[in-house]
Amino acid sequence: MFDPRVAKMAQVLVQYSAGVKPGDLVSISGTTLAEPLVLALLEETLKAGGHPRVRLAPMAASEVLYKNASSKQLQFVSELDRQEVEQLDVNIRVLSESNTRALSNIDPAKPALLSQARRPLQERFLERAAKGELRWTLTAFPTVAYAQEAEMSLAEYEDFVYRACLLDHDDPVASWKSLAEQQQRLADYLNNCKELHIKTVDTDIRFGIEGRKWINCLGDKNFPDGEVFTGPIEDSVEGYIRYSYPAIRDGRHVDDIRLTFKAGKVVEATAAKQQDFLITMLDQDEGARYLGELSLGTNYEVQRFTRNLLFDEKIGGTCHLAVGTGYPETGSKNKSGLHWDMVCDLSKDGEVYADGKLIQKNGRFMDAAWPKPKGNR
Repeated sequence: MFDPRVAKMAQVLVQYSAGVKPGDLVSISGTTLAEPLVLALLEETLKAGGHPRVRLAPMAASEVLYKNASSKQLQFVSELDRQEVEQLDVNIRVLSESNTRALSNIDPAKPALLSQARRPLQERFLERAAKGELRWTLTAFPTVAYAQEAEMSLAEYEDFVYRACLLDHDDPVASWKSLAEQQQRLADYLNNCKELHIKTVDTDIRFGIEGRKWINCLGDKNFPDGEVFTGPIEDSVEGYIRYSYPAIRDGRHVDDIRLTFKAGKVVEATAAKQQDFLITMLDQDEGARYLGELSLGTNYEVQRFTRNLLFDEKIGGTCHLAVGTGYPETGSKNKSGLHWDMVCDLSKDGEVYADGKLIQKNGRFMDAAWPKPKGNR
């Protein structure tokens, strides 16, 4: 049975998030499990006057690639891929996995090799996006695999997803615009600050942010959204952090990550599980041991960890840091084949200071720059 919320989601994604206009060249991609949403996106794109290009792939495609491709094949970058990055106006990608751990036993050197080869494409993609030449949106379609990871039934997970996307509101676009106004006040406040200091259990870390721009994430790039982020000054990061939740990449769950920074660089990295994989990712290039992103989660409709970063990094009352490449629009200069977000919960014994002033305690924003959000813990 078709869920009407899927059609509602497609409308918001095309009309609000991606803002598809007549004549836009639009890529819509996902696995075959996302077919209902992809078809709805196709229909909405056509209504908007865009030129859609649909790409559906079986979930097992990545596994087959890593198991059978030679190093030369993993490093090959097609001219078609280069042209796509240059020509696209809009890129809508739908996450839709049937097995979130399908790549768990793949040699970590292989994904690292692939990401390094595609690094120029990633950098060009981000460059065009920063200039406003390319609009992109990443979302997720609820699958059994995601529901299992979140320890929910599929029906419960569907409700969770659509609630996180504010699709249970009468006018989701109006709700996203309201959240965007709240977040902009916070971003404006932080844009006038020189340093951010985060403290919680086993975490005491400082970031230089003077001259860097805080970005208001309002449901256009990620959907759902709900964060403000920047690229910290590369050599400014000092201290240590213990991440509350597993960091998940290429099907691997890296548990209890602890990172120590000196002069911006990760000088010590440990994990209770998959530590070798963590080190391999951090050692893939020079930029991988520096931060490209510092973010505060602000979506208080998301209040539980689900092992899906698209949602987990938005949890109200959390922060996340990404090792690796940064977003040029923030002023970040860090470049890497890696961009890996890791989430730390601040809702218990957490404190965030901006230029020495307490702006958040236990996940609650204290400053008048942020009106108290609905459902704040």
